[in-house]
Amino acid sequence: MAEKQFSNILNGAVPGEPVKRDENSRRGNWGNQIEFVLTSVGYAVGLGNVWRFPYLCYRNGGGAFMFPYFIMLVFCGIPLFFLELSFGQFTSLGCLGVWKVSPMFKGVGYGMMVVSTYIGIYYNVVICIAFYYFFMSMTNLLPWTYCNNPWNTPDCSGVVSTHRANATFANMSAVVSGVTEIVNRTKRTSPSEEYWRNYVLNISDGIGNFGEVRLPILGCLAVSWFVVFLCLIRGVKSSGKVVYFTATFPYVVLTILFIRGITLDGAISGIKYYLTPQWQKILDAKVWGDAASQIFYSLGCAWGGLITMASYNKFHNNCFRDSIIISVTNCGTSVYAGFVIFSILGFMAHHLGVDVSEVADHGPGLAFVAYPEALTLLPISPLWSLLFFFMLILLGLGTQFCLLETLVTAVVDEIGTDWIIKNKTYVTLGVAIIGFLLGVPLTTQAGIYWLLLMDNYAASFSLVIISCIMCICIMYVYGHKNYFKDVEMMLGFPPPIFFRICWRYVSPFIITFILIFTVIQYKPITYNDYVYPGWSLVIGFAMALSSVICIPIYALFKIAMSEGSTFLERLKNSVKPDPDWGPALQEHRKGRYATAGPESVEVSPLKEDLKDEGKDKLTEKEKETEKKDEIGLTIPGSNGSTLNPTPSA
Repeated sequence: MAEKQFSNILNGAVPGEPVKRDENSRRGNWGNQIEFVLTSVGYAVGLGNVWRFPYLCYRNGGGAFMFPYFIMLVFCGIPLFFLELSFGQFTSLGCLGVWKVSPMFKGVGYGMMVVSTYIGIYYNVVICIAFYYFFMSMTNLLPWTYCNNPWNTPDCSGVVSTHRANATFANMSAVVSGVTEIVNRTKRTSPSEEYWRNYVLNISDGIGNFGEVRLPILGCLAVSWFVVFLCLIRGVKSSGKVVYFTATFPYVVLTILFIRGITLDGAISGIKYYLTPQWQKILDAKVWGDAASQIFYSLGCAWGGLITMASYNKFHNNCFRDSIIISVTNCGTSVYAGFVIFSILGFMAHHLGVDVSEVADHGPGLAFVAYPEALTLLPISPLWSLLFFFMLILLGLGTQFCLLETLVTAVVDEIGTDWIIKNKTYVTLGVAIIGFLLGVPLTTQAGIYWLLLMDNYAASFSLVIISCIMCICIMYVYGHKNYFKDVEMMLGFPPPIFFRICWRYVSPFIITFILIFTVIQYKPITYNDYVYPGWSLVIGFAMALSSVICIPIYALFKIAMSEGSTFLERLKNSVKPDPDWGPALQEHRKGRYATAGPESVEVSPLKEDLKDEGKDKLTEKEKETEKKDEIGLTIPGSNGSTLNPTPSA
């Protein structure tokens, strides 16, 4: 007993207080609710918040873009976020196990796994490049400051005067304030761009020319996967502690960079360029399409990560509150990051004497070309570079943790044996090793072409289709009334009427709009002046379809394996909830889940309203009580007869 108490004290328990234990001892829970919220924030807030949203904002009307952006957040983002959190929390299962709700749709879960696999592969390559820049920033002089390096071309023209290339670190402020030498601005190639293309990537002439593996990038990829594995070595028990740092410190860095940025010359003009409303653009369907797409993709809907993270919550956790907090935090971070980015870009544009649009960029071009070049203009530029790339690393890791945990949880839940649960660490290691090996081709000289191909196709319209089918399954196949009652059983209150309407009508409509918009606005992918060949686009579409095709293939398989003599009977049986569908723990299986069996859950909407059902249950309970009282008052006689002490009439 003494040893056990000592062990509890070491684990953080306070003497005299009850020790907090997992509600689900077999599967485990989050240490506390803060860990779940921080992990979900880290998952939703990623690199796209920094390198995509600010660009979309200034391209689509500046401050005017905020209006459709927040409209889409309210009517699509938060409802879908709440739907996925409640879905995973109710059953305490990952993106595969939750489809016990309607087994025919389990292919949706496999599609989520395929998408998470693609994203996890290329996302960690981006993180490893950020690691590389972070390590290269540990110097007195950033290597992409000047044009006097072996990898530079005659077209290179730096923003810092080259005749001071040998200036000491102490004289950097003098270098920044010196007169810049810009040669032929219209055809200018910056040293940061040449460092990115010619040195870091040593990019080949096309997607089919892999060339050699870039060993420094490969080494950083190994470091990145090793860090992710270490943080997930004990599942949510270890990652839940790491997110206290990885999910919060990026905000510290953003604040430091923001304070530094707004004190620079030209920062205000950059922020004005970012926010100045162009109200006429609100009537443009493309602006609304971009707003809907950004909300949908930035929140991580249909990746399977939200379902997985929520599955480790305790059954009665208020995931409604969490969904609002996390969604608003994610979008607020995007807006805040825009101020940080455009204050620095405004300073650079002022320094060069050009328009902000000429230095603004998005995607890798912003993170590894435009912003790093702007940092060279700041005093003590290596310090700001270290902070910036450290922030990118943490933002990327927060998302990568959830992507890997999604795959691991799906595998563990699907096998479900005690051995696999006990040895979950080995599954995590195996997934990490496979992810590293699949990422090796992206570290070649053609890696950037493949990375952008995966980013544009593997996680594009397929996510929209998966999310739409998920809404249809839950709301119309399983039944909206059934699901509303499940949520009420879990939270203690039914979903607000606004969310019921959004789940059934508004959100599916917006998702369909996003899909149509994506198809209409489709343009073949390019990288700078490079046009992707047709065969590579075929591969891109194949990657996109590989996740969607899981849905009909598994549906046909499930129908064929279901009981029934006709196709309609098999179809009907394949969409019925599994007998195990419902809360994971017996203590939570109440009402229609009290008796686990094939007839315990009805697919069709219930006939009674909630009030009527409550009255019926109360009446049945009273009858049972009266029957027990009657039996208790019946006294057996010595001759086997019964004696009732109540006087007869």
